This record gives sequence, structure tokens and C-alpha cells, in this order.
Amino acid sequence: MTLSQLVEWAKNKSRFQTLDDYAFFCEEYLSFIFDGLQAVIVSQNENHYRFFQYREDGNFNVTRPINSNLMITIEDFHLAKQDFNYALQHIRDIKEDIDLRRLINQFIYTCQQMIGAALDALPAGESNKARKLNGDLFERYIRMILQEIGVSVHDGVVSVPVFVNGEELFKMSYQHDLIIEENGEVRAIGSVKTSSKDRIDKIFIDKFLYNRLTNVNTPHFAIFLNDVQRKGKEPRFGVNTTFLTGHFKGYTIKLNPLDGVYYCDLRPNMLTDDILASQIRSLDALLTEDIWRLIE
Repeated sequence: MTLSQLVEWAKNKSRFQTLDDYAFFCEEYLSFIFDGLQAVIVSQNENHYRFFQYREDGNFNVTRPINSNLMITIEDFHLAKQDFNYALQHIRDIKEDIDLRRLINQFIYTCQQMIGAALDALPAGESNKARKLNGDLFERYIRMILQEIGVSVHDGVVSVPVFVNGEELFKMSYQHDLIIEENGEVRAIGSVKTSSKDRIDKIFIDKFLYNRLTNVNTPHFAIFLNDVQRKGKEPRFGVNTTFLTGHFKGYTIKLNPLDGVYYCDLRPNMLTDDILASQIRSLDALLTEDIWRLIE
């Protein structure tokens, strides 16, 4: 595909109805960037991040930062797709397989980031539309993956009755990205966002309010793709973190901890800070281990 075809494809959410649709688009995009870019720019401060710069057909735009340690290349993609599909089919048997678990994380990251990178070719006036599209497609992708491994999950509204002196006075409605149910009972609630920027506060407060209103300790978890953004001016681009460490730790300690926080692209302090490391794991941990604990 040409870049314009890729962008039009990514703008059409109806084209992403199966896991294979995501893999198909990703492979097409990886084939395009093999020799279709103006330049690949290396981040000045964290050198494993790359920025793709398009030619005139992409308005000479520069993409979001891409983690080269996670991105699968076109040469490796076909085999990676086979291994990813195998891993999903045997998800409860591969907990000890470090290579397959790493591959799950890399494959999801690559497929989703290639959608975002393609949408970065849109003119500046359509950037908000691109962010919304990218976020919606990530939510859909995660739901499909959970359904593929056998989790009963959907998005939608949960109505919470509010009782006073034993009488229901009204209901409060909550929109959620992931509602996991077993035997008609809500077992866990999840949030899926490409970044925690401007969203982390709401996720903690939603858990607090929902569980206070229902008097039930329903697990709440969150999934994020990454928390980095581009900074600086061409050609000296670098990356900034969008993760609010103080907010996350404050809510965890003083309000309520979430029941799992998962990233494809972990920030370094999520591995070295004791509080963060106790709360945040890579996305493969949810699929191979934690989701079953949450619902069982």
C-alpha cells in the first residue's frame, strides 16, 4: 500500500474487526516503511526510540516515538504472527515461557503503534481525530485479545443503584472500556488507554466511587500502551515521559491501589521504584497470569 492508502485504511474503524485485520495492517505498514520514509530519526536522550519522518505524501510529518526494542521488523513479522497466535491459543500454559511472553508484548505494541504512526501522517488539523481513532482501535484490540483467550468481556455502561436507608433512590451510570462478567456477575472492570496522561486520576477515583456505592470490592485494572511523547525540535528530537509518578503513588497509597496496571512499554522508573514496581507489570502478565486471578 501507499502511505495515503494506509492512512485511509487506518481512518476506517470498520476495517479492524478481527485480530488478523490488525496484523494485516501492521504488515502492510512495515512493508511501506522499509523504503518509503524520508528519514528515521534517533531520539537524543533515549536512543532506543525512533521517529519516522514521512516524505511529501505524509506532509513531512514526524511520528510519535517508537521503541525499537519492542517493534517487530518486517523480516520477523510473519513468524512473530504465528507465535503470537500460538501463544493466545495456549495462554494458560506459557506462564514460564519468557520468550513467548515477551513476544506477546512486542506484537501488541507493534500492531497498535503502526496504526498510530500511520495516523501521524494526517495534517495538523486532524490530529485530535487521529488520537481518538487510535485510542478507539486500541480499546477494540485489547477486547478482541481478551475474548480470544476465553474471557467474557465487553464495553458498555454499568448502572449502580444508590441506596439510602435501604431504599434505592436513583442509579449512577458508568461507561467502561472493559466489563468482565462471569455467570451474569461483574467480576472486574478495566480501562484501556494509549497513555495515562490526563486519565490516571479518573481511573483511581472510578474504583473508589464504584466500590463505595456498591459495597462490593470489584477489581479495577488499567492497560496503557506507553507513556512517552516527542519533545524538542527537528532534528534534535527526544522523548518526555507523560507518566505522573506523584499522582500515581499518591492515589495508590492514600486512596486505593488498583488491582493491576499494565504497559506494553514500561518506563524505567516502573522497574526501579519500589511502589511502582509493586503495582505495574508488562501486559503479558495480565494475559498469562493476572486476568485469571481477577475473574476466578
